[in-house]
Amino acid sequence: MSLAWAGGRGLARARGARRTALAASLGADLVLNAAWNHLFFRRRSPWAGVVGTVLLDVGNVQLLRRTSAVDRTAGRALLPYAAWCLFATALNLSLARRNPSPGPGGVSAAAPWAFSPRR
Repeated sequence: MSLAWAGGRGLARARGARRTALAASLGADLVLNAAWNHLFFRRRSPWAGVVGTVLLDVGNVQLLRRTSAVDRTAGRALLPYAAWCLFATALNLSLARRNPSPGPGGVSAAAPWAFSPRR
């Protein structure tokens, strides 16, 4: 919710090239946020999920920077979201480290239910 509020507030206050850059950062952030589900669950790959969350964290830095340049209040409102994404990265990395890479067919020996091949 803070992402929507801060994005809307920032876009309402930005003009010209700043607005275009902020809209691009917000759009990229939303795409990266949605992509994590595909990377982690659909591809059944915790390591792909790690890559996705790290890219999202980098995107969040850009979004925070651009939003704060237009409206400091909106930028501060994004801090809990960015902190949550960093925490999610740590969780995803911990999960990836604790689970061996899937074997042939995408099945993990440690947890075959977690990353079983599609039928």
